[in-house]
Amino acid sequence: MPATTTTPSLQGVKLVKTYGDGDARRTTLHEVTIDLFPGELVLLMGPSGSGKSTLLAVLSGLLEPDSGQVMAEDDGRLREVWQLTPKEREEYRRRNTGFVFQGYNLFPALTARQQLEIVLKWGSGATSGEARQRADDMLDKLGLAKNKSKKPAQLSGGEKQRVAIGRALVKNPNFVFADEPTSALDWENGQKVIELLRDAAHERKASILVVSHDHRILPFVDVYYHLEDGHLERRPLAAHH
Repeated sequence: MPATTTTPSLQGVKLVKTYGDGDARRTTLHEVTIDLFPGELVLLMGPSGSGKSTLLAVLSGLLEPDSGQVMAEDDGRLREVWQLTPKEREEYRRRNTGFVFQGYNLFPALTARQQLEIVLKWGSGATSGEARQRADDMLDKLGLAKNKSKKPAQLSGGEKQRVAIGRALVKNPNFVFADEPTSALDWENGQKVIELLRDAAHERKASILVVSHDHRILPFVDVYYHLEDGHLERRPLAAHH
């Protein structure tokens, strides 16, 4: 599904990120430029260690690049994410972004439902009743209706992954950044998750960037990028659909 607008909601412009010093210095991002549009599910692939997670972290406002810009739409205007103060940047992320991390990052003491409720209350000022209703609706969609009262220790890896995805999507963010969202899932649940991410992009006009090694995702995405040796290349999808 093509973008419905010609204006990107998020742009990475000539992003550079290096690690190490002297002979050990390694450029992970080499003047990488990427545009994300509302309504698109974008897949980023590449070999292990190619900088995919680094690019995700830079674009999402979690890791500062050595040079380059990240321009993101925020309340109807474009802002340079790395020109914001740390407090402004945190506020920007709270309002606009949802994250799916590889290690789930769930709170051990909270139930599945509470993991989502806290995001709604803190991230979008929902009332307790509204937060509970929306959390329940999202968990139902993810096939977790029976697990709402369970804490992470009582959930399987796949169930934890689906809670993490529900948490990222529940506040209807403008941007979702998902790092290997299907890695802990069998394909039946993996497909459910990718379809949910695609629906969030297409129906809610979110910009969604997925980092993955999972080629089974390709038929579900709108745009496909490949990152290798610090260089980003947009690749055609036709061959994979």
